[in-house]
Amino acid sequence: MLATLGVITILCLLAAVMSKRLSPLVALIALPIIAALLGGFGLQTSAFIITGIKNVAPVVGMFVFAILFFGIMTDAGMLDPIIDRILRTVGTRPTRIVVGTATLALLVHLDGSGAVTFLVTVPAMLPLYTRLGIDKRILACVCAMAAGVNFLPWTGPVLRSSAALHVPVADLFQPLIPVQIVGLIFVFACAWWLGYREEKRLGLGAGSSVDAMPQRVLSEDDIKLRRPRLFWVNLSLTVLVMVVMIAGWSTRW
Repeated sequence: MLATLGVITILCLLAAVMSKRLSPLVALIALPIIAALLGGFGLQTSAFIITGIKNVAPVVGMFVFAILFFGIMTDAGMLDPIIDRILRTVGTRPTRIVVGTATLALLVHLDGSGAVTFLVTVPAMLPLYTRLGIDKRILACVCAMAAGVNFLPWTGPVLRSSAALHVPVADLFQPLIPVQIVGLIFVFACAWWLGYREEKRLGLGAGSSVDAMPQRVLSEDDIKLRRPRLFWVNLSLTVLVMVVMIAGWSTRW
């Protein structure tokens, strides 16, 4: 009976959100409460809510911190030299361009947000794909693969698994590191193969000449937020934060 009620609740939640009758926030709060009351739990529903908040609070805290921290670092321009170096390195070779796309997407995915990964990677790399005639579906494919590896402990799947299994994120993630390495190798291998196929199709191998590539342009608002002098400070702080979070030292403290 409870399993059936749970399935019906999920279906109602999806229908309400996809039909835009309810906002996701309202649907995720109201529908489970209604389902619990219909299931006969009564005032015990409040205990369920408190227990759920206690269980997911550390996970939510890590996710919010990752978004805010890496968002601030991106606004401060920490990734700018890296992105510019990638764009200069890829040149006009499709193999390098597609592999560079995967590298850029992985770097931008540091905050664990797939939306940000596409919003930064696609505008930066799309002019190269357009100028050379590379299939734009490859750009979308490689971005999705790079974001889908979820090679950091604060990405969505890891956090959701931690919350569902009631296992600390570090204890869950550390045994997965070899699997993550295999996933990264697969992403770069696929990126190279897709680029090689386009290189053969377009005849843009070594020694080919193409007009100068368009430069990445920042808006005035972006420039105001940049702090290029603090690049090494921000990079060192970011590496330290990643080491602490992956090693799980913060939970031991």
